[in-house]
Amino acid sequence: METRIAVIGIVVEEEESIELLNDILHDYRQIIIGRMGIPYPQKGVSIISIAVDGAQTAISALTGKIGKLKGISSKTAYQGVSGS
Repeated sequence: METRIAVIGIVVEEEESIELLNDILHDYRQIIIGRMGIPYPQKGVSIISIAVDGAQTAISALTGKIGKLKGISSKTAYQGVSGS
């Protein structure tokens, strides 16, 4: 199966959604390479960066579930696709 590498940037503004976010990330742990979380209390947010390596469908499913959480925004940057 072909996989892609991506980085998901997440900004958490609603602390109540963190447990749900962690549950989703746990469900996708098999494609997560690494995770870095940075609390930013001066702005009342947390910033999370997640590196993943997985099938395009799995990454899309993960980011779709994250996008449905209240008070959480995310963007995904994918590895470039090389031509033949």
